[in-house]
Amino acid sequence: MFEKQSWTKKDIEQFYNFLEGIKNQKKVEWTRKIINTNMPLLAIKTPVIKDIAKQISKGNFISFLQQRPFKYYDSLAICGLLIPKINDFDTMVNHLLEFSKIIDNWANCDLLKFNINSNEEKYFLLSKKLLSSKMTFERRIGVIILFEFIKKEDYLEKIFNCLNQLFDEKEYYVNMACAWLVCELFIKQRDKTLNFLKTNTLNYFVLNKAISKCRDSYRVSEQDKYMLLNFKKN
Repeated sequence: MFEKQSWTKKDIEQFYNFLEGIKNQKKVEWTRKIINTNMPLLAIKTPVIKDIAKQISKGNFISFLQQRPFKYYDSLAICGLLIPKINDFDTMVNHLLEFSKIIDNWANCDLLKFNINSNEEKYFLLSKKLLSSKMTFERRIGVIILFEFIKKEDYLEKIFNCLNQLFDEKEYYVNMACAWLVCELFIKQRDKTLNFLKTNTLNYFVLNKAISKCRDSYRVSEQDKYMLLNFKKN
C-alpha cells in the first residue's frame, strides 16, 4: 500500500484518509497535553507510525517527502523517521530544514535518528548552524544531532563548547535537551565530562537538571550521584 515509486497529491490524500481511519480519538487530548502541540493530531501509536514509515522507506520515500505531507503531527512524525534515511547529505538537509520550520513540539524533533558516520564534520557544522537559529525547535534538533557524537573522542571538547555557548538559552525545550545531553555525556564519557563540569558555563537550569537526570539514572553509581551534588548551583 505504501511502497510506491512515485507519490502524487492524490496518493497523499488517500494516505491522509488512511491515517484518519486509524485515529485514536480517546487519546487525542491526552497526547496533545504530553507533546504540547497545536497541530492537528490523530494520536496514532508510535509502533504503528514506525511501521508505516518502514513501509514507505522501501519505495521512493523522497517522492513521498516531496509532496510535503505535513497536515498532521502524525504524518510529520513519519517524515521525521524518513528524512535521516536520505543518503545524499545536501538533499537530507533541505528536507530537514523544511521539516524543522513546520514542527512545534519536542516529540517530532526526538524521532530524528541520524547516521553521522560518513559525514561527521558536515553533521557537526549542521548542528552548529541549527544551534544558532532563532527557532526553538531548530535549536533542539541541533542538540539532538550532538547526541550522535558522544562516543567520538575527537568531538567531546567541541560538544562542551557548544553547550557552554548556550548559556543564555531561555527556551525550556532546548534547555531540557541540553540537560539530557549532559547526562548522557556523563554516563558514557564520565571522566572528561566530570572535568567539563568543573569549569562549565552552563546555565543553572541545564546544570541542575542534568545532575537530577544523572541522579535518577540506574547507569550512574551511588557514589557519583552523591558527588554530583557538589556541582549544583542555586
